[in-house]
Amino acid sequence: MNKRYKILFEPVDIGPVTAKNRFYQVPHAMGAGNDMPQTRAAQRGIKAEGGWGVINTGYCSIHPSSDDRPLPFARIWTDEDIPAHEIMVKAVHEHDALAGIELFHGGAYTPNRHSRLTSFSPSGVQPRPPELDTMSIASPKVMDNQDIKNLIQWHIDATKRSLKAGFDIIYCYAGMGFLPYHFLHPDFNKRTDGYGGSLENRARLITEIISAMKETAEGKAAIAVRISTDELLKFKSEHAESEAHELFEMIGELPDLWDLKLSQWTKECPAGRFAESGHMRPYNSFAKALTTKPVVGVGWFTSPDIMVKQINDGVLDFVGAARASIADPFLPNKLKEGREDDIRECIGCNICASCYNGGIPVRCTQNPTMGEEWRRGWHPEKHKAKTSDSRILIIGGGPAGLEAATTLSKRGYQITIAEKKEQLGGRINNESILPGMSSYQRVIDYRLGQINQSDRVETFLSNELKKQDVLDLGFDHVVTATGSKWNLSLLNEKLTPFNIGKMSNVVTPDDIFKGAEIQDEILIYDFDFYYMGGLLAEYLTNQGKNVSIISPFPNISPWSFMSNELNEIALRLHEKNIETSKEEIIQNIETGHVITKNLVSDEMRETNFETLIIVGNRIPHRELYDELMSEDTLGDHGIKSVNNIGDSNAPGAVVHAIYSGHLYANTFDDDSHVNDLKFEYTSIQ
Repeated sequence: MNKRYKILFEPVDIGPVTAKNRFYQVPHAMGAGNDMPQTRAAQRGIKAEGGWGVINTGYCSIHPSSDDRPLPFARIWTDEDIPAHEIMVKAVHEHDALAGIELFHGGAYTPNRHSRLTSFSPSGVQPRPPELDTMSIASPKVMDNQDIKNLIQWHIDATKRSLKAGFDIIYCYAGMGFLPYHFLHPDFNKRTDGYGGSLENRARLITEIISAMKETAEGKAAIAVRISTDELLKFKSEHAESEAHELFEMIGELPDLWDLKLSQWTKECPAGRFAESGHMRPYNSFAKALTTKPVVGVGWFTSPDIMVKQINDGVLDFVGAARASIADPFLPNKLKEGREDDIRECIGCNICASCYNGGIPVRCTQNPTMGEEWRRGWHPEKHKAKTSDSRILIIGGGPAGLEAATTLSKRGYQITIAEKKEQLGGRINNESILPGMSSYQRVIDYRLGQINQSDRVETFLSNELKKQDVLDLGFDHVVTATGSKWNLSLLNEKLTPFNIGKMSNVVTPDDIFKGAEIQDEILIYDFDFYYMGGLLAEYLTNQGKNVSIISPFPNISPWSFMSNELNEIALRLHEKNIETSKEEIIQNIETGHVITKNLVSDEMRETNFETLIIVGNRIPHRELYDELMSEDTLGDHGIKSVNNIGDSNAPGAVVHAIYSGHLYANTFDDDSHVNDLKFEYTSIQ
């Protein structure tokens, strides 16, 4: 182990329990909840095996009046919920890690769509988020004294159940828009009784909850508080630098651990293109001076040196992580073993966040085994041995091809990669030059690093193979991973794409990456759901071009809501003075201008351009695959199988390409299991 990382492996006391090191997987939802306890246990257990000292659940509801459906939250409402948690605790304890549970009551945040119980809040104040999934058309009731007593009792009951399940750390969640935080927040707490007014009164509820939980735990588990600090730091205090400082001066010694976060998880968990590693420091750094209890915080920690710096600077006691533990569950062990180069660094794509927003188990671009630990039996570091001496030719060295080569070589197979360009990387080499996207290069860097350590992979660059070349080479198995291309197309009024022919000054993103000569007045027609249109607009604006965007959707890059990027993209376009026209389709392209139709009003208008960039749909480069599959003499040439993976099979995001490559490699020589998935079922009693 590199000596400068030694401090990360020091044990730290958390009240009555001790963490074996400073690697702390903070509570984060993983899209499994109580509906998929085996999936949840396997995913958390892998992280414990990888060396994380503390492993927490995601947010765990303590009562049906905190019902966050349709999102698959965890719950601990009755004793019947305990077994679903016990298997996770067992999986974590098997590797000498501490297991924590984050008790949660959402108050006005949770619409209770399933339970149909009335939501409540300190003063009946309802936040008005613009997102459909958090909107509620029913207002919360004002909590009376009995409601407050009930809330405290629910925390007590949940603490008892958590102890029965075997948890070592039990959280009170006083962050984001959740109920205990709303009592602390003067915008939501307008009460005039003993629970409102001064900060001392507003902190009364959380003080009573923590005290009740500690009394219930009786020293058998640590009691932690997760709290949002950014807004409290802005509120003025007559007695301290801010209300955050005042609160810590009042109750800083009450819990056994403080877990610090922001009031909006989209700000706390931004995509990498909008943040830097360690970005949470301004909201975390005040706390340790006001409490002797350990402090944990996050901040997209991708560099162990930044982790160490925040410990040495007295900002944190624990390195908190969600995304880093997803991208590489074995990050702590790799540091401990001096294998920093083997770490899968998080790229900040926020595919993991998108899975939570979509109500499905968390997946990861860098780590294709994430979420597949139980249902497919995949492991990020252990690979089943080869079952033959087959030699495999992979045509294409982009994300899918490199992932397939990396995993197949670890299984023991001999691999040859043929890449027609001068360097490996495929689409990543283009996309990583766009503003804020340099972290995507880690997708290639990790895989090339693994391949370079292997003597089982040969690589041939500037090597474009034709069908006869492939037949003559004599490989046992052939994989085409030849990528895709952006297509020249428009949309009809049903928003279905149709092809158009080449036109003067009308180009695609591929042409831009190839260095096509473009004029200064640029119009982007963006009907791709994801990031490319906005990124190209920013990229070209940075070159001094005048850029505007037309999109048929209500937002630019609408899918990016799922990855917590939507608002940041809109802000960036605004800052760059990039004009956007939404809910419009191009009906005609004429010399120097387009005719568009508004999808709401049917209004027609004309927009001028010197260069039109169409960012629409992509089509696969599958010509070689189709030629090979139509060949009747494959067997005569010794070829036993031909497969097509990644974008050349079905264009998607980088996460899909990586998964496709890994699926092929992990099921190679065993096609019968390609579609095998285990599903969890609830027994009917």
